[in-house]
Amino acid sequence: MTVKIYGPAASRAARALWIVHELGIPFEHVAMEMKDVKGAEYLKINPNGKVPALVDGDFRLFESMAINLYLAAKYNKDGFLPASLEDQALCHQWSFWGMTEVEKPLLTVLIDMFMTAPDKRKPEAVAEALKALPKPFSVLNGALQGRDYLLGSSFTVADLNLASIMSWAKPIKFDFAPFPNVAAWLDRCLSRPAYKAARSTK
Repeated sequence: MTVKIYGPAASRAARALWIVHELGIPFEHVAMEMKDVKGAEYLKINPNGKVPALVDGDFRLFESMAINLYLAAKYNKDGFLPASLEDQALCHQWSFWGMTEVEKPLLTVLIDMFMTAPDKRKPEAVAEALKALPKPFSVLNGALQGRDYLLGSSFTVADLNLASIMSWAKPIKFDFAPFPNVAAWLDRCLSRPAYKAARSTK
C-alpha cells in the first residue's frame, strides 16, 4: 500500500519525504498549495490546517516527528529504528530536543532573512535567536564527540529528524567553526542520496 504525504516539499513535509526515500517506501506526494490547508477536505485529514500529514490506509497522522517515528517503526530496515528500548528512547529524545531547543531560533532567523519584507524585519529577534543557538549546539557537539552519528556508527531516524531541522542552518550560513563535530555530522547527513532525492521532489 502506498502512503500519502501531504505538504509542499519546501515545508516540514520535507522530513517525511526524506524518510520515505531513505526507507524505500512507496509513496504519493500530495504537494498542495499552502492556501489549501484550510480547505474542508484537508481539514478531515489534519484538523489543525497545517502540513505535513500522513495517510497510510485508514490511518491518519499529523506532526512531522510523529510521522517519521511511525514510518521508521513500521517500515524499519537495517536498524533505522534501533531494536533496544533505550536506543529508541534516544531517537525520541533527539527528535523532541531538536523541536524544543533548536527549531524556533533557526526558523526565526530563516523567516526573517528570506520570507520577510526588508521593512518588516526584526533584527532584535534575529540577534536573540542567534544568541540562543550556541548552547544547544554545544550540547550536540559534545554528544557527537568520537562518533559519526547520534547513536554511534549508524545513521538512524534520530539523525534524520534532527538533521532535517539543523539543515536550516545552511541557508542562513551559520558559522559552525566552534562546533566542528556538528558541522561534520550535518554534512554527513545532508550528503545522503535520500536527502537529495527528497529535495528534488516536486
